[in-house]
Amino acid sequence: MKIIYNPSFESQLIDILNYIALDKPSASIKFALELEKLILKIPTFPFKYKQSFYFENKNIRDMTYKKYTITYEVNLDNNTIEILKIFNRNKPNIEKI
Repeated sequence: MKIIYNPSFESQLIDILNYIALDKPSASIKFALELEKLILKIPTFPFKYKQSFYFENKNIRDMTYKKYTITYEVNLDNNTIEILKIFNRNKPNIEKI
């Protein structure tokens, strides 16, 4: 399956990485690399994570990493996984995608 990154995800991730880097740049790099490894494993078992709490769609899933939720959509027809959002799981800011 092909992984697609939604522009909202990319923007949110950059904001998170910049925030982490203010305190410790090496932690920001480590966060990005570990998150990338997890995302690249999604196609192996795309329904491993629970259905999203934020959307009423069985193909949208919530993966957690550290204190963040990563929301992604599995599209079997197109053979794609779209990484939609990343947000602090204690402060969701979910708008329509």
